[in-house]
Amino acid sequence: MERRLRAAASAGASVLIVRAGDFFGPRAGNNWFWQALVRPGKPVSAITYPGRPGVGHQWAYLPDVAETMVRLLERSEGLEPFAVFHMEGHWDATGVRMIEAIRAAVGDPNIKVRKMPWRIMRLLSPFVPLFRELSEMRYLWLTPIRMDNARLTAVLGAEPHTPLEEAVREPLIGLGCLEVRQKSGPLPARRSEGERAGSRS
Repeated sequence: MERRLRAAASAGASVLIVRAGDFFGPRAGNNWFWQALVRPGKPVSAITYPGRPGVGHQWAYLPDVAETMVRLLERSEGLEPFAVFHMEGHWDATGVRMIEAIRAAVGDPNIKVRKMPWRIMRLLSPFVPLFRELSEMRYLWLTPIRMDNARLTAVLGAEPHTPLEEAVREPLIGLGCLEVRQKSGPLPARRSEGERAGSRS
């Protein structure tokens, strides 16, 4: 697809590609967060983690991705015809960070963590399309893949970035895993890394 888009850009079209980690967020559709980590419609009693201990994984909060795209589009006149950017998103170096964020959102630091039953899924994949699709993407959990957002920050100044603990709460509520009444108050507006750094100085 990207080869075809590059050819279209050579013919005069404008192409903007934003690459990011695994999506999660309110009403995010199919994603690892609700297909693996938690069970929609039920309180979080356990977390099923697809990766291996110590293998890094990159996540992308959808509202941050959307804001990044909008900001890039606002600067589209200064971009090349075929422009590609990477987002940093949330880099979980060991897999523990996402697990701890879910525990914090739920308010239970002792939630159990289970391994993804890859072997069973592989055996059932001929009969369960979802298991087949997930198994095909297992390699992303076996090898750390981290995208560098240096080019993005050079253009935008800072990448839109919601703190992970905030970002995790919203999809948990949307999936029916966390009662809205458990929220302590309205979530603060998202701030970029540069804005937060300025507030600390």
